[in-house]
Amino acid sequence: MGSVLTFFLLAGVYLALSGSLVTSNLIAAALIALGIMLLLRMGQRPERIQTLPRVLWTLLRYLGMLLADMVSSGVQVARIVLDPKLPIQPAILKIPCEEQSDLISALSAHAITLTPGELVVAIDEQGGMYTHCLDMSLSVAQRVELLRHHRAMLKTILGETNETREAP
Repeated sequence: MGSVLTFFLLAGVYLALSGSLVTSNLIAAALIALGIMLLLRMGQRPERIQTLPRVLWTLLRYLGMLLADMVSSGVQVARIVLDPKLPIQPAILKIPCEEQSDLISALSAHAITLTPGELVVAIDEQGGMYTHCLDMSLSVAQRVELLRHHRAMLKTILGETNETREAP
């Protein structure tokens, strides 16, 4: 019964703010109320409401790091394309990982693949990511540390941990 009351309260707030009871606004109110309830998962994890500011801040930081990785990798790939005489060392590296969450592994692989010059070609049963790199300028240890930090942030965003480990 509490979820129904919450739904009507959220929809009512939207309708009061919009000031119009046309059909499109009623549909929008219902969709927005349902979306908010799904995001907050009412009744399942009420502690998520208290951690929402930290989760949003971590999400912004994660997206900023992802954007910075994409830009710097894009510049590196552009340099390789424009000057083919640059010494590069393409390789396939195994980046070990202790993570057991399939969702976090998939999101981490996606983040790596988004960056130009790197592509996750396989993930083994232990979670190790086989990654093709155009240039091995970063050591495997540096890549593991970067992946560990990304995964810690993803755990915070997805609510799988109570702590966010900071990057060194």
